[in-house]
Amino acid sequence: MFSILASFIIFAVWLTYEIKKHEKMEDNALNDFWAREHKANSTRRKSLDGLNYIKIPFECIPKSLLPYNDEVQDCLSTLERLSDKKIVNLTGYTNTDLKLEYGTANLTVLSSYDENYTLYARTIYKLAKLYLENGYESNARILLEKGVESGTDIKDTYLLLKDMYAKGHEEDKMKSLIETASTLRSANRSAILRSLEESGHKS
Repeated sequence: MFSILASFIIFAVWLTYEIKKHEKMEDNALNDFWAREHKANSTRRKSLDGLNYIKIPFECIPKSLLPYNDEVQDCLSTLERLSDKKIVNLTGYTNTDLKLEYGTANLTVLSSYDENYTLYARTIYKLAKLYLENGYESNARILLEKGVESGTDIKDTYLLLKDMYAKGHEEDKMKSLIETASTLRSANRSAILRSLEESGHKS
């Protein structure tokens, strides 16, 4: 009976300690957040010239390919609409990060650049998949590689390339794909890496 009581007291003390430690960590994290946010809101506008602007690879997209496929034509129209907009991949950056780096006044325009990128990445992937489904693997591969080059975090982009590289026994390409995925800032990075590093591939 005494040992049970002693164990209960020890557990209660440990639980109280863990709760207080967790609360302190949360308080510290919250304080750090608001300190960064205050600094970010005071940051002046900075030049956006150094951003990595993405150019739509129209040279890799033959307009004569699948001219009667409505989905393909819809993708092409979307890319055409994006062609006069600025496209920047800001995946993984919080609003606070962006304000600290480029100033509060640039947040709205940066958000629009990132929204353009999201649409670009999804459209390039969709177009590549349509090419693949219709037997144009080489065209699909080029677009998938362009997506990876831009830093996309669409998992299936990497998996489709993984299968292509595995089928062609292109070990160097596979290694490069994994290295690129490891640099992603996206929350999907770990899942993408796990899938790439799994043994075996689709035939």
